Amino acid sequence: MADLEVGLKGYAETMVDESNVASSVGSGLLDVFSTPSMIALMEKACKESVAPFLDEGQGTVGIRLEVDHLAATPIGQKVWVDSELIAVDKRILTFAVTARSEKEKIGEGIHKRCVILNDRFLEKMKARYGE
Repeated sequence: MADLEVGLKGYAETMVDESNVASSVGSGLLDVFSTPSMIALMEKACKESVAPFLDEGQGTVGIRLEVDHLAATPIGQKVWVDSELIAVDKRILTFAVTARSEKEKIGEGIHKRCVILNDRFLEKMKARYGE
């Protein structure tokens, strides 16, 4: 793993459509951008920001997320997440994340990811499940 430095920025965006609203993903009844979809976008921004700095065979997995979903966003709006790496503790990476729509801030929080060796991670999981 190359040196990951505090301050590294990330970004991910999507459009709110029928596939990522609460009524479609099972998290609610309304056609508004779902909390699970916002969380996935937050994870994507963080994951992709550090990917170029990882060694071959390494990846990251989400291990903690503390998020506030602040505002509903309707179908047809663009939403995006900005992330910033705010702490590095050995293999644990901590990010500040902010989600926005074209109108307002819709979410914010802290996300932690752990740097892993992909093959070893899968081997350990398979051993736990007897595969």
